[in-house]
Amino acid sequence: MSGPDTPCERGLFEDLVAARKATGNNRVVERRRGGRASESPMETLKQLPALVVLERIPVPILAIGEDGTILFSNTAFADMLGHTPEAVLALNFRQIFHTLPADESAVSVVRAHADLIVELVHRDGSMVRARMSKSALMRGDDPVAIAAFQDLTERLWVDEF
Repeated sequence: MSGPDTPCERGLFEDLVAARKATGNNRVVERRRGGRASESPMETLKQLPALVVLERIPVPILAIGEDGTILFSNTAFADMLGHTPEAVLALNFRQIFHTLPADESAVSVVRAHADLIVELVHRDGSMVRARMSKSALMRGDDPVAIAAFQDLTERLWVDEF
């Protein structure tokens, strides 16, 4: 299996793996250099680590490895499921996704169910229904899937009654 090809993909993949191997702490620390007055906004963006951006986005984001390992969860995703980000890292794909097939790699399943409504297991055992985006990493051999989620539980519950 080959890894990501572009420097951006390699950096993101390495950051995700490093975050997972860290002491179990899902807190993301910004590592960019101190800003300089002469630095352009584009240079500032180029230095901003991907994990910092993913954590700060107020949309639930989850990164999963092929074997179902949760590599990254931002606070918004953890909150949606009633967990802390650290607790989500301790879970695996099968513990989070309620009705998705168990006989394929987690990355393949995420790709196959992109833009569909999936059922996720909340900490209290209830189902959270959410639309899952396409993976941000789109090559067929990417070993990681990164998806965003839109919680539709309340809206779908109201529509059903």
